[in-house]
Amino acid sequence: MTIQTAKLSDPAVRAFVDAVNSHDREGLMALLAPGATMSDDGSDRDLAKWVDREIFSSHGHLEVDNESRGGRSLLARHRNDVWGEMRTRWSFTVDGDGRITRFETGQA
Repeated sequence: MTIQTAKLSDPAVRAFVDAVNSHDREGLMALLAPGATMSDDGSDRDLAKWVDREIFSSHGHLEVDNESRGGRSLLARHRNDVWGEMRTRWSFTVDGDGRITRFETGQA
């Protein structure tokens, strides 16, 4: 059962998923704290290059199936034009200002 984006518990994570699904690169980058980092399948990646490749240039889309840790951990189906659809896990670290300082993703 998919969770509607508007029903996601954490405001920063909800805005992240919304930016991904509306292909709003500027909006997504504004959600990230200065110096934010990320990893994919356990390996740190260049965040700007990764979001361009895996989300924006490949028409990425997230459908969230489950959330935990107050909405900061997601199980979602991520699809894009490069990889098709896969079940993924997402974990977000959000600072006191509500900005994402790190996210980690990978196959679930």
